[in-house]
Amino acid sequence: MSGFLALALFAVTCGLIVVGYPVAFTLAGSALIFAFIGNLLGVFDLGLLGAYVQQIFGRMTNPVLIAVPLFVFMGVMLERSKVAEDLLDTMGFLFRRLPGGLGVSVICVGALLAASTGIVGATVVTMGLLSLPTMLRRGYDPSLAAGTICAAGTLGQIIPPSIVLVLLGEVLSSAYQQSQLQRGIFAPDTVSVGDLFAGAMVPGLMLVGLYIAYQIGVAWLRPDSSPAIPAEDFQDPEGRSAARVIGALAPPGLLIVAVLGSILGGIATPTEAAALGGIGAGLLAALKVDGGAKWGVLGAVLALVCLMALVFAFDLRVGRASIATGDLIAIGLAVLATVVLVLGVIDAFRRVQRAGILREVMEGTLKITSMVFAILLGAALFALVFRGFGGDTLVHGFLTDLPGGAVGAMLVVMATLFVLGFVLDFIEIIYVVVPIVAPPLMTMGLDPLWIGVMIAVNLQTSFLTPPFGFALFYLRGVAPKEVTTGQIYKGVAPFIAIQVGALAILAAFPALVLWLPKLIYG
Repeated sequence: MSGFLALALFAVTCGLIVVGYPVAFTLAGSALIFAFIGNLLGVFDLGLLGAYVQQIFGRMTNPVLIAVPLFVFMGVMLERSKVAEDLLDTMGFLFRRLPGGLGVSVICVGALLAASTGIVGATVVTMGLLSLPTMLRRGYDPSLAAGTICAAGTLGQIIPPSIVLVLLGEVLSSAYQQSQLQRGIFAPDTVSVGDLFAGAMVPGLMLVGLYIAYQIGVAWLRPDSSPAIPAEDFQDPEGRSAARVIGALAPPGLLIVAVLGSILGGIATPTEAAALGGIGAGLLAALKVDGGAKWGVLGAVLALVCLMALVFAFDLRVGRASIATGDLIAIGLAVLATVVLVLGVIDAFRRVQRAGILREVMEGTLKITSMVFAILLGAALFALVFRGFGGDTLVHGFLTDLPGGAVGAMLVVMATLFVLGFVLDFIEIIYVVVPIVAPPLMTMGLDPLWIGVMIAVNLQTSFLTPPFGFALFYLRGVAPKEVTTGQIYKGVAPFIAIQVGALAILAAFPALVLWLPKLIYG
C-alpha cells in the first residue's frame, strides 16, 4: 500500500503541475494530503513531518544557496543595463565578413551571456528581441535564425556560473553523502558547486564549438540561408573599431574571468564570487547608463586589484602581538583601498538607481528568488513524505533490478528526465526527481560530477524540444508574426540532434567532465 501511495503522490503532483497549479503549493499541498491519507490507512507516521522544520532551517541557512539571489541579481542587472545589446553589435562587427557570421555572433554572445547571467529565459528573450529582427532583415532563413537563438539562449543551463548548476550542486552533494552512508562509508566525501562548475566547463565549451561548426557548415552548404553582412553596413569613419570592440568585450569578459576564476582558483566560494559578480554587474551598468561614472568605476577596480595584491604579498591580520613595519604600511594601504572601493561602488549604484534601473533589478531579483525558494521548500516537504512512504527504496530497487546494471539505470533516468523536462521546470526536476534517482545511481558506482553534468545537458536538451520546450515558448512570445511556430520547431531540430550527440560523447568519454576538476582540485 505504501509503495502504491508513493507512486500515486508522484503522479498526482506531476499532473497538477501540468494542469497549471502553482508549483510550490502543489508540491507541499499534495504531500500533506497524501500524508494524512497514509496516516488514516496506517502506513504513514505524521511524526515524520516534525523533521520538516529542521529541513527548512537547514535550507535557509545553507551558505551555498545564498549564491542564488546574488547570481540572479548579477544576471538581471546585466540584462536591464543593455550590455547584451553592445555585445551583439560588436560580435556582428567582428564576424561581418563570414557567411553565417551573424549566427556565429549570436552563439558567442549566448555563451557570454550564459557565463554572465545563467538565466535561460532572460537570455532567450533578450536575444530574440535584439537579434531575430536583424537576422531576418539580413536575409537569414527564419528557421535557422530561430533555432540558433533558442540554442544559444539555453547555454545558460550548462556554462558556469549557472543557477541550474548551483541548485544541482547542492542537491547532488546531499545525494552523494546519502549514497556513501548506504554503502557503509561514515566519513563521506562531498561534491561542491565549484566541482560542478569545473566539470561543466569543457562540455559547455564543446557545445559552443558544435553550434558554431553547424552554423558555418550550413552557411557553406546553403549560402542563401545565412549571408554575410555587406561591408558598407559597418563603416567606422572615426577609425575607432579596435577601441569599440575592446570597450564592449573587455568589461563583461573581465567580470566572467573574475567570477569563474575566483571559484575555480579556490580564491573564493561560489557565494563570495556571486557577491563579486553582483558588484561587478553594478559597475558595468553604471558605465553603460552614465558616462560620468568611469572615474569612480576605474578607482573601484584599481582598489580591488590593489587589495588582492596586498593580500597575497603581506600579512594583513591586525590581531597580532607585533606587526612588522612593512605589514603595517600594507594594512594602511588596504584600509585606504577599501575606502576607495566602497565609495566607487556606492557612486556606481547611485547612478544606476538614478537611471531607474536599480529598482527594476531588485524587483526582478526578488521575484525570481522567491519563486526558487518557494519551490525549494515545497519540494522538501514532498521529498519527506515520498521517503516516508518508502518511495526512495522503491526507486532504488527498480533501478538496480534493471537489465544492464548502471548503464541501463542511467539510460532510464536520462529518458525519464528528458520527458519530464517537457512539462516541468528545471527547478522542480532538480528538487523533486534528482534527489530520488541520484543516490541509487551513485550507489551503483557512477561518478556524481558526471551524473550532474549529464543531467544539466539533458535538461538543456528538453528546453529545446517541441512541443513543450520552454525556450520555444520564450522565443514565440517575442518573435515577429511572420516567424511561425512551425519554423521555430524546424529550426531547433538540428540543435536537438547536436545536444543528443553531445550527451553520447559525454557518456562515451566521461574524462571530458572529470579532467578539469581533477586538474584543479586533485
